[in-house]
Amino acid sequence: MKKKGLKKNPAMDLRIFSKTTIIIGIGLIVFGIILFYSDKIPFPGKLPGDVHIKKENFTFYFPVTTCILLSIVISIVLWLIHKR
Repeated sequence: MKKKGLKKNPAMDLRIFSKTTIIIGIGLIVFGIILFYSDKIPFPGKLPGDVHIKKENFTFYFPVTTCILLSIVISIVLWLIHKR
């Protein structure tokens, strides 16, 4: 028996593939720009506000600013994905 309303539309699959390819391409371009200017951008983990205490036999490191920045970026990305 055939089920009604479950026709597969090849054009729709192509649109989804196209959008995904464009998003991945934009992501790669942004990643390339970040790598190109990485000497001028502070590397995550060495941002101002990251706590780094070094003593003779003890080292403590807590990347406060990096964690906050990473949390903001992940929140924006998830919000954009959920919005669609």
